[in-house]
Amino acid sequence: MVEEKISLWKNSINLEKNLKVELSQLTSKEIYDRFSTDLEFGTGGLRGPMGVGTSRINVHTIMHAAAGFGSYLKKKYSSGTVAISYDNRKNSYLFAYKSALVLSNLNFKVLLFEKLRPTPMLSFAVRYFKCIGGIMITASHNPKEDNGFKAYNSSGAQLNLDESKEVISEISKIKNIFSIEEGDKKNINFIKSTFDDIYLKEVDKISLNNENKNISIVYSALHGTGGEVIPRYLSSKGYKVHLVESEMKPDPLFTNTHSTNPENPLSFNNSLKIAEKTNSDLVIVTDPDADRLGISVKDKGNYVLLTGNETASIMLYFLLNYRNYPKNGIIYTTIVTSSLVKEIAKSKDIKTQETLTGFKFIGEKIEINKMPFIFGCEESYGSLILDSIRDKDAVQASILIAEICEELHKKNMSILDLLNDIYKKFGHFININKSYRFKDSNGKEKMSKILNSLRENKLIVPGVDFFETNDYLKQTKKIGEKSYPTYLPSSNVLSFISKNFKVTIRPSGTEPKLKIYYEMKSDFSKLKSSQILLNKLITNVEERIYNE
Repeated sequence: MVEEKISLWKNSINLEKNLKVELSQLTSKEIYDRFSTDLEFGTGGLRGPMGVGTSRINVHTIMHAAAGFGSYLKKKYSSGTVAISYDNRKNSYLFAYKSALVLSNLNFKVLLFEKLRPTPMLSFAVRYFKCIGGIMITASHNPKEDNGFKAYNSSGAQLNLDESKEVISEISKIKNIFSIEEGDKKNINFIKSTFDDIYLKEVDKISLNNENKNISIVYSALHGTGGEVIPRYLSSKGYKVHLVESEMKPDPLFTNTHSTNPENPLSFNNSLKIAEKTNSDLVIVTDPDADRLGISVKDKGNYVLLTGNETASIMLYFLLNYRNYPKNGIIYTTIVTSSLVKEIAKSKDIKTQETLTGFKFIGEKIEINKMPFIFGCEESYGSLILDSIRDKDAVQASILIAEICEELHKKNMSILDLLNDIYKKFGHFININKSYRFKDSNGKEKMSKILNSLRENKLIVPGVDFFETNDYLKQTKKIGEKSYPTYLPSSNVLSFISKNFKVTIRPSGTEPKLKIYYEMKSDFSKLKSSQILLNKLITNVEERIYNE
C-alpha cells in the first residue's frame, strides 16, 4: 500500500514542481515516513507540518480535503457560496486559492478574502453572507513549519462530529489525489478590506465606554492576522497603542518572534521591552490567526503574565458585575477549563454548560440550544462575547480586556487586583497544563496504553481522595459506586476529581502529544500546603506516564 502511494506521487505529471524536487532529495527512510500514514481529517479539519507526502500539508492534500468538503456540501445543498480566508503562513494564500478552484469545479460560488484576515472574521463572513460553509487556512498557534485546513458549517462554527465524519467519508472516496480538478476562476469573488468596517461595527457592540481613555496598550500580532484589524480598532476608541513594529508585518517565517503561541511566555519578549519603555498598562498578544489572546498586566511596576483561565475568569466576572446580561442566558465552558468559571456563574444563578475540548463544541451548542448567549471560553486562551461570531475571537477579547483595564484604572486598581478579589471571594484556583510529546510512529499506541492503564487502575495519590471519575470514552461519570451519563459525545478523555483537585488527561486532537490538566482549589490560609500536595500529584502522574 505504501509503495503504491509512493509510486503514484513519483510518477504523477501533476505533482507540484517544488514537491517533486523535495521528494527526489529524501532518503528511502524519509520517503517511507512521509507516506506510511495519511493526514487525518479530524473534528474540524487538518493540521500538520508542510512538505511532500500523504502525511504532510501540501497543495495536493489541501485540495484533497477541499474536494471531500465540497462533495459533502454538494450532497447537502447542491449549490451555494463558501467563504475562504487564510493567515500569514507559508503557502496559505496558495492553499486558499486552490481550495477555491476545487469548490468552483463543483459549481459553488466562492468568497475569498482579498488579504489575510483572522479566523473569527471568516466565521462572521459565513454568517453575514449566508454561506453554506467556510474554510480557514491556518495552523493557528502551531510552529512556523505547520499549516492547516479548518472547515466551517453554515452557522459559522467549525464542523461538528457528525459533519466531520461525513466529510471524512467523502475524502476517502477520492482514491487518486491527483485526479482532483480545478474549476473556473469566474466563480471566485473577493471580499475587500471594506468588510473590516462591517465586522468591527458588529464587534463594537461590546464597547460601552466612549469616554477619554487613560491607559496605554502594547500590542503584537506575532507577524499574524490580528495586526490587520486590532490596532486600528483600539486606536479608534481612543486608546494609546504602542505597536511591536518588528512583529506587525505578516511573515511566514515569524522572523522576529520567539514563539507563535501566546501561551508561551517567550511570545511576550519583545512586547514587554516596549511596555517597560513606555510604562504601558496592558500588553496584548494575539496568535497568527487572531483567535487566541494572551495578556500581561502592570502591577506595582512589574508585568505579570496571565493564563487563559485567569483571563477568562476576569472577563466573565466583569461581564456579570459591570454589564447588563440576560438573566435567562447561558455560559459555555469546557471540561478542561478552570472550575472558577462555573463558580462565578453560580454566584449569579446563571446556567453553565460544559463541552468537550475545542471551541467547535461551544459553537455547536450555541446553535443547538438557542438560549441567550452570555459568554464562552476555554483554557487555551480563547473566548467569545458576541455569538454573531461562532469561533473564539481575539479581536473581541482585546476590546473587552482593554475596557476592563480602563475601568479598573479609574478606581486605581489593576487587573491583578481584580483577580485577587475574585480569588478571595471564590477560593484560589491554580490551573497547570502540561504536555508530553510522543514523536515516534508508536506515539498513538503509547498514549492509548497510558489512558487504558489509568482507566483500569485509576489514579491513586496519597492524601488525595478522588471520589469522582469521568470516563468520557464510555460516557460515564462515576461518583462513589453510582454511575451517571456525561451527556457528551464519546471522547478518549479521563478526569479524576477530589474535593480540591482535578486531573484531566487527553490526547491532543491535532498533535502527537498527551495533554494533562491539573487544577487545585485552596483557601489562602492553606495555599502553601495545597501547592506541596499539587506538586506531589503532578510527580505521581508523570511517574505513571513514564513507567507505562
